[in-house]
Order: sequence, then structure tokens, then C-alpha cells
Amino acid sequence: MAKKLWEKNTDVNPEIERFTVGKDRELDHFLARYDVLGTLAHCKMLESIGLLTSEERERIRQGLWGIYSAIMVGTYIIEDGVEDIHSQIELTLTRMLGDIGKKIHSGRSRNDQVLLDLKLFTRKELQDVCEGVKELFDALIEQSNRHKDVLMPGYTHLQVAMPSSFGLWFGAYAESLADDMLFLQAAYKMCNRNPLGSAAGYGSSFPLNRTMTTELLGFDSMNYNVVYAQMGRGKCERNVAYALATVAGTLAKMAFDACMFNSQNFGFVKLPAECTTGSSIMPHKKNPDVFELLRAKCNRLQALPMDITLIMNNLPSGYFRDLQIIKEVFLPAFADIKDCIAMATYIIKRIEVNESILEDSRYDAMFSVEEVNRLAAEGMPFRDAYKKVGLDIEAGTFTPNKKINHTHEGSIGNLCNEQITAIMENIYGSMNFEKAKEAEKALLTL
Repeated sequence: MAKKLWEKNTDVNPEIERFTVGKDRELDHFLARYDVLGTLAHCKMLESIGLLTSEERERIRQGLWGIYSAIMVGTYIIEDGVEDIHSQIELTLTRMLGDIGKKIHSGRSRNDQVLLDLKLFTRKELQDVCEGVKELFDALIEQSNRHKDVLMPGYTHLQVAMPSSFGLWFGAYAESLADDMLFLQAAYKMCNRNPLGSAAGYGSSFPLNRTMTTELLGFDSMNYNVVYAQMGRGKCERNVAYALATVAGTLAKMAFDACMFNSQNFGFVKLPAECTTGSSIMPHKKNPDVFELLRAKCNRLQALPMDITLIMNNLPSGYFRDLQIIKEVFLPAFADIKDCIAMATYIIKRIEVNESILEDSRYDAMFSVEEVNRLAAEGMPFRDAYKKVGLDIEAGTFTPNKKINHTHEGSIGNLCNEQITAIMENIYGSMNFEKAKEAEKALLTL
């Protein structure tokens, strides 16, 4: 059985090992490819300061490429008795290259390796989330423009209130996603800073070139203070989780609306048939299961920031093993949010809108404010107009005028979708994902 990197002459109790390792070996598969990328950059830097010869780095690079290929096709494993992915990669290189493989840890600690791997993983996952949010945003704007003239009731307290439109409804969720993208932008910028070189949190006596690894890995900058680089563990994940949670909040609310509007009592929209299920006893049922599951998953994701906060909130500076537990709730969350975004996008692109809602007289009263405003515009005091229309409704003599004319910014007749789209494009474009993508590609081709 392979020795731990830190193990000396004391045998590890198997139960203690099981408890302390936890799910690390399983979760490290999320980080494996990024550990290789980080090691490629680190070894190039080690060569530049004389800790590796060019021949040694070339042999290490060839070995790492082989490991990366195995990781990407799913054949690379963490062997029994090997503690984590960092240990496994070093062990593989040592078997291949002898003592040369043992040199890759110079100037590093597993602390800054994990920090780096987490940041590279999170950076890539945030790119995927942002791309998914942008696709959903585009679908919502397209539907908003397509159905901008189709009126529907707006509600307050779940009571019919005032005229709304499908242009407004779809567009509201688009603008919500634009705001959510601001959180994703902040999370990405915080994540996109290089911790490598902080070692165990107090730097190294080696003359490390941290600027070089920052550039090689495509980061915007570095976490300069080595103590803060370690303090950032947990904080970065928590703030990313807040960004994911705000997207999840938008999706959950939209899913609730769609489920309600799809019900027989509303009949405002029809969901794609393949996104509904039937009942084992009621042959007429078409249940909105996809949106219901999406709502539940997104509500659970909104608890993620608090999960992470409760793990790391009362820790002082320095590294503590508590932080390992964050990976268990954090790493799998990206798959959940990306799945929910994809499902929402699929449905929004295919949802059918009822264009005849207002033929039902139960919605006549929602035009009462339009009539009050018309009378006020003709000179009647607003309070008198309000009272007159209210009495007409109670007497059953109110006749709605269903032709409305809303012209101000953001209203039914002036959706401002172009302005909302410009906001989204500006935020999305500012993250410059190509820089990171090109840097990672270069590390694999140098």
C-alpha cells in the first residue's frame, strides 16, 4: 500500500483514515484535470528558477500529458491506499520518471494545490453556468418579443390586478437573469485570481515566480497576500454559491409561475408534452413534473451559501480540515444548476401561449385602473374616478375597454428589451472567458 505524502513511521488506523479521508477520493475526480494543468504551470516556473532542468521539465510534461489524456477518457484512477489526486499524480510520475517525479512538489503544499484546483474547476464551471444563463436569457427575450402584444392578467396577492402581457412576463425573467449575471461576474472575478505559491499559507523560501504561473494559467491577477490566499478557501466557494443561488431563485420563481399558469384553472400556457407526466389513476392529468423538480432543486441550491457559511464561518486564519467538507456540498452543485438551466431553456423555447385569455369575462375587472386613469385624464379628480369605477363594478355595470396604451419605459407597450439585452451583453462580455480557455489550451500544447 502506498505511503501518504506526510506519513513517517506511524501506521494509520484504518477507521481514522476512513473518517479523515471522507469523500475526498471520490470528489477529487472533479479536480483531477485541473491538478495536471496546475502542475504543468508550476513545473515551467520551477524550470525558470533553476529547480528543474529543461530536460527534466520536458519529461515531466510528457508524463503529465499522458495522465491528462487518461483523466479525460475516464481511465485514470486513484489507487487504494493513495490519499488523493495530488498524491496519485506524484506517485504516477515517480513510477514513470524516478526521482524526477518527486521534484514537482518543490515550493508547493497540498493546501495551495487544492486552492488552485478548486479555482480552476470553479472558473470553468462558472463559464458553463454563464453560457447557460445567456442561452436562457436569449430564449426569454425572443419569447418576450414574439408575444409582446398578447395580454394576460397581472396579479397581486394572487388576485387579478391589472393588465400584463406575455412580453412583460418573459421579459421580467430575462432582466432578472441579467441581474443574476452581475453576481456571476463578481464570483468569476473573485475566483479568477491565482493562489499558487502561497504554499501552506505562509509562502516559500524558494524564489517562486508567482506572476509567471498567474500568466500561464490565464488568471486576471493573483491572491497576493499568502495568508489571505488560504483565508480565501471557503470564502470563494461561499460567494460563488451566492451567485448560483440567485440564479436558482429566478428559476424557482419562473417554474412556480409556469406550473400555475399551466394548470386548468389558469390555462395561460401549455408546457411541452414530453415535459409532463400522467397519473396512475386519473387519465386526464398532465403534471408539470420537470418544472416541479426544477423548483425543488433550485430551492435546495438556495441553501448552499448557508451550508458553506456554517462550515467555515468561525474559523481563524490558517488551514483547517473542516474546509474539506465544503467540497462535498460545493462541487456537485454545478451539475445541478446547469441541469436546471438546460431544462428551463428547453421548456421556454417550446412553451405555448394562450392568446385568447381575455375572452373570459372573469378578467374584465383588471381593466378598472385603465378606466380610472381615463376619467382622471379627462379631468375628473382621481379619487372621484376611483369611487365611480368601484361602484360600477359592485353594481355589475362596469364595461371594460380592453384597448390599452402603456408607453413609458418598461411597460406593456415599451418593453425596453433592447436595453435589457445591452445590459446582459455588457456583463457577459466583460468576463473574457477566452483568456482562460486559451491559457489552458496553451499549457497542453507547449
